[in-house]
Amino acid sequence: MLFDLRGRGRRRTVQAIYLSLAILMGGGLVLFGIGGATNGGLIDAIQGNGNTTNASDAFKKRVDALEKRVQANPRDSRAWAQLADVRFQTATTGANYDQTTQTYTAKGKAALRQAADAWQRHLALSPEKPNQRVANEMVTAYGAAGLRNYGEAVKALEFVIDATPKATYQQYAQLAVLAHGAKQTRKEKLAAAKAADLAPKGQAKTVRDQIKAAEQQLDGLNSAGQPNGQ
Repeated sequence: MLFDLRGRGRRRTVQAIYLSLAILMGGGLVLFGIGGATNGGLIDAIQGNGNTTNASDAFKKRVDALEKRVQANPRDSRAWAQLADVRFQTATTGANYDQTTQTYTAKGKAALRQAADAWQRHLALSPEKPNQRVANEMVTAYGAAGLRNYGEAVKALEFVIDATPKATYQQYAQLAVLAHGAKQTRKEKLAAAKAADLAPKGQAKTVRDQIKAAEQQLDGLNSAGQPNGQ
C-alpha cells in the first residue's frame, strides 16, 4: 500500500504528497480564495446556524454602521479596516458566493471591489502598520478567484509576511506565484528561492516544482478569464 511507511522510497513519496497538499491548501486559501474568506471573525458567529439570510442582514447592518462612522470621520483608519473586513466577508454570503464551485459571483466581486476601496483608504492612513487580518483577506480579494489584481495581492501578502515572526515556506511560495501573476520577475525569483530555502529537508526541488505548477495554473486562468484588476 502507498501509505505503508516501512520503505524509504515510500516515505519519500508520502512526504512529497503531503508537501503538495500543503502548497495547494495554503496557496488555494490565498491565491484561489478557497475557504480563506470564512476563517474567524463575525462570519463564524453569524453562520453558526446556517442561516444565510440572517448573515446577510447582520452584515448589512454592520456595513451601514461603519459607513456612517467613516463618513463622520474619514480619517478613522480602524473603521476603514473594519469596513474592508465586513465587506470582504459579505462577498462570501448568499448570492455573492457559490459554495458549490467556491467562486465569487458578479455580486460577490462587486463586494470585493468595495472591500478593496475601503482597504486602500485604510492603507493610506496606516501605510506602515496596516491591519494584518484584513491584509490577509485582501490577498484573497485581489487574487485569482477575486479581482485578479496581483500587484495589490503581492503588497498585501508582503504586509502579512513582514508581520509574521517566522514566515513559512508556503507563504513565500504564495508570494512567488502572485509575483509571477504581477509580472514582478525579480520578486518572484527571490520568493521562490526563499520558499525552497525554508522547505523541509530534501523537499526544496518539490517546492520549486509546486510553485511552477501553480504559476502555470495561474497563467491558464488568466488566459481564459478577465484581465487583471477587473
